[in-house]
Amino acid sequence: MFDVLAQTLEGRPPLNPVGQLPHLDWQWHGEGVLELSPRHACEKAVVISAGVHGNETAPIELLNQLVAELLAGSRPLNVRLLVVLGNPPSMRANKRYLHADMNRMFGGRHARFDVSDETVRAQELEQLLAEFYHNASAAGATQRFHYDLHTAIRGSLHLRFGLLPFQPRPYSAEMLHWLEQAGLDALVYHRSPGGTFTHFSSEVFQAESCTLELGKALPFGHNELSQFRQIRQALEALVSDLAPPQRRGESLKHYQVVQDIIREQPDFVLNISPEALNFTAYPQGYILAEQSGKIYRVEHAEEVVLFPNPNVALGLRAGLMLTLKD
Repeated sequence: MFDVLAQTLEGRPPLNPVGQLPHLDWQWHGEGVLELSPRHACEKAVVISAGVHGNETAPIELLNQLVAELLAGSRPLNVRLLVVLGNPPSMRANKRYLHADMNRMFGGRHARFDVSDETVRAQELEQLLAEFYHNASAAGATQRFHYDLHTAIRGSLHLRFGLLPFQPRPYSAEMLHWLEQAGLDALVYHRSPGGTFTHFSSEVFQAESCTLELGKALPFGHNELSQFRQIRQALEALVSDLAPPQRRGESLKHYQVVQDIIREQPDFVLNISPEALNFTAYPQGYILAEQSGKIYRVEHAEEVVLFPNPNVALGLRAGLMLTLKD
């Protein structure tokens, strides 16, 4: 059977775009996009994506191993599954992106960027998700899920954490239970819409969606995948429609976003050390960032930082500030 990651990196599609195995049907929808369907009716339509940032390789390798087991028949498939390797050109170059951050482009926001491979790919993935969820619904799948797998640019005090997109409706109790059992250290609740892949699937298709951050970005072959054993087991349970494994270790911490730091001016300065880990705490009154006409300060007794990056393009987020959720 073919290797999804190898063929994507080589730019070599399978000889036939569709195939049947004794236990499932598969269809290659284009570079890095594979649909797997069991031979029986199922209630869940699941999208698992990785590689939206091409240098975030650990989740790509995890996902590729999972697909290999499904194709080999060593793991049962009991959901309709769409596997997406998001940004193949940046994966080949081992870069986060080649032109602009694709995870800011979804929900039509690609129109705000100069035309590039990333803007074209974002539009393509939007259409592929629309077709997948539509066809799954026509086949009787009534529940929609999307987990987008990433790693962080810098180290983190919480090695494994999830980010829930802002949505006006309640979050699924089933998804929250799955995230609790998946071995995450923390869960972050966004407070405003964004251009991420998971916000798109949540907003447009009402999918139960979450971005998962798993460790730190490293080149292919340099990841210690054993540290993600519990999330791997949770993904295995997800595609087989089984109960996830019981949580081990400390309780999951819940954070809410209380500030979005936006780089709006060329003189923007971020007063956070390049060595600071994600979830590093800062005291009330600390000046986080400065630019013409605006100063960002810590407003609560304590706030922790997430994704600080002073080098983002003008108009984009240079960091998030969080507090523990009530």
